[in-house]
Amino acid sequence: MARDVSDTTPISSRDELAGWIEAGFKPPEAFRIGTEHEKFPFYTSDHEPVPYGGDVAYNRCGIRSLLETMQVSTGWEPIMDGEALIGLFDAGGGGAISLEPGGQFELSGAPVETLHETVNELDTHLHLARAAAKKCGMSFLALGMSPEWALAQTPVMPKSRYKIMTSYMPKVGTRGLDMMYRTCTVQVNLDFATEADMVKKMRVSFALQPLATALFANSPFTDGKPNGLLSARSEIWRDTDNNRAGMLPFVFEDGMGVERYVDYALQVPMYFVKRGDTYHDVAGQDFRQLLEGKLPGMPGEKATISDWANHLSTIFPEVRLKRFLEMRGADCGSPAHICALSALFVGLLYDTTALDAAWDVAKNWTAAQRQQLRDDVPSQGLGAAIAGYKLGDIAREVLAIARAGLKRRARLDTSGRDETHLLDILDNRVARGRTAADDLLALYNGPWQHKVKPVYEHCVY
Repeated sequence: MARDVSDTTPISSRDELAGWIEAGFKPPEAFRIGTEHEKFPFYTSDHEPVPYGGDVAYNRCGIRSLLETMQVSTGWEPIMDGEALIGLFDAGGGGAISLEPGGQFELSGAPVETLHETVNELDTHLHLARAAAKKCGMSFLALGMSPEWALAQTPVMPKSRYKIMTSYMPKVGTRGLDMMYRTCTVQVNLDFATEADMVKKMRVSFALQPLATALFANSPFTDGKPNGLLSARSEIWRDTDNNRAGMLPFVFEDGMGVERYVDYALQVPMYFVKRGDTYHDVAGQDFRQLLEGKLPGMPGEKATISDWANHLSTIFPEVRLKRFLEMRGADCGSPAHICALSALFVGLLYDTTALDAAWDVAKNWTAAQRQQLRDDVPSQGLGAAIAGYKLGDIAREVLAIARAGLKRRARLDTSGRDETHLLDILDNRVARGRTAADDLLALYNGPWQHKVKPVYEHCVY
């Protein structure tokens, strides 16, 4: 998330909480695509991680200098946390750059109409980011998990909310700090027209999120060696904080709607309350008490719109509902990989025929089957199975549905191409039965001679 919301409008009822989400309803012609991705900066000379303030011993600049260089090239406005520069944003309503806890450099893309714009936005960002990084002696790594750096080696960014989360995470799971500091994801954010449209899209997206995890698996190395997984990033989420993560079976139950999600979100413990520039640590406390002005950590303080929006941003299911839906199941990877995630879900969710067909694929799966698939894909990838069908075979069907959806969208670029070519990388993976992680492991066991270091040349932007 690039910036915490700042809206001090008081909010005091469940209906108002639901109303804030419902304000995201929009007609299909107003649907947009927002693509986000994270990447690891590292020093090009020795592949070490980059601290915020730089490496004094070697007189090397740090993440702050990288942001300052990007600020000059983009003309974007600074995002500050006290005296710390922690991001940039386009005041004209475009994208934003932010820092994840371990220095992961994130682009939160602007809401755009077509996938062609997504490609152009990413190309522009990477061109500027590479140029800025080169000036600072850095490069960016395109993986779902840092391949060598131990947690103790990983830098810590000066963001107040992350300090609160870092203290809280070990109390609620075993892998929360790994998630925060050692993983990178790509996600796409998509719109819905009505509550019924939201529910259907949410069900399809949850059911197929493990498929996305398999298709985009790209984190097979940890601590300088294979970790036995294809998506270690996804495995980490299985024990990060199960009160705020997972597959949410209630989404598939009768009565699912905005209010049902509000009830779920109200049960999720809070992290913080932000007042002005100060983050107040209320980790583990109940948002319902804030609504009533009875929060133990801030007696008498009442909830605001920004409290609710920020609370929703600290819930981490495989698909997250805010005023749009966020697909959260994929490891980050190459530029083509990043754009393919957006293409997959735009093809499935932004065409009604495709949405119906995708639901037909998944509608008879049980909650137990969906959960088992979620548990299996980090290690098995496309070899996992559900309801007697191999995931690779399901992937072929789902990709064909998405391709047909994109074809019917008929959004052409200046060369007359539609958006379907962005799925080619996924079709290739399914045809070979090999993910990006499988390919990296083959290199490790072959030309790389059981060394991970070559990844810093092979998986860079």
